[in-house]
Amino acid sequence: MVLEIADVEALTGGALQRIAESAGSGEMPEQERVHAEGAVQEDEAEAVAYLVDPFDLVGDVPGAELVQASWSSEQVDYDPDSPDWDLDEDDDGEDGEDVV
Repeated sequence: MVLEIADVEALTGGALQRIAESAGSGEMPEQERVHAEGAVQEDEAEAVAYLVDPFDLVGDVPGAELVQASWSSEQVDYDPDSPDWDLDEDDDGEDGEDVV
């Protein structure tokens, strides 16, 4: 998935609000809240992780069960017209199977 962050402050603010709501409802201990706030302010991927629940994304996909999810991010120059970003091109793994 390619996700363009158009407004880092809005993303971070939304994540901080979600963390505050979780802490306010007692779902998140104080020590975890402090750590989470620091993490989302340092890394956009952490902010996305607090706003997007992977279980919500695939929970209703027939025949699929989410076992583990992780987030990472990197800065890239995305050009949808570049052949390097051909979304129709198959991604083959080392064993020749499609990578999903």
